[in-house]
Amino acid sequence: MVDPAFVMPWIQKADNDISAARHLAENMYPAPVEIICFHCQQAAEKYLKAFLVYNDQEPPKTHDLVELAKFCNNYNPDFLLLIPKCEFLTPFSSRTRYPGASDPEETDMKRALVYAQDIIEFVKPKMLLRLL
Repeated sequence: MVDPAFVMPWIQKADNDISAARHLAENMYPAPVEIICFHCQQAAEKYLKAFLVYNDQEPPKTHDLVELAKFCNNYNPDFLLLIPKCEFLTPFSSRTRYPGASDPEETDMKRALVYAQDIIEFVKPKMLLRLL
């Protein structure tokens, strides 16, 4: 088993991302939809990478959540269940960061918040049960 000290920084950064996304969604009007979607994608990405680190694998340098879920699938076949949510969230890693791209709508933001939380709740117990 990998030392939890290598996994926890990934989890802490991911938790900061999802907390920031929630805070912005709940406390800013109008909500900065593109920033919230970006933080949701980042939280999901970091949890998937944390799972790889947990399994003593160097996470690949990619923002593609589908690719990450497929890597995680090598350790747990249930990760393929995340593919539709990963497909939805992946574009927010870059689409929202630059002008000229189509901006996400409020419905996308709400969906991104739910999907990111779903991924977190899926991944977290697969690591923490053995980390504690």
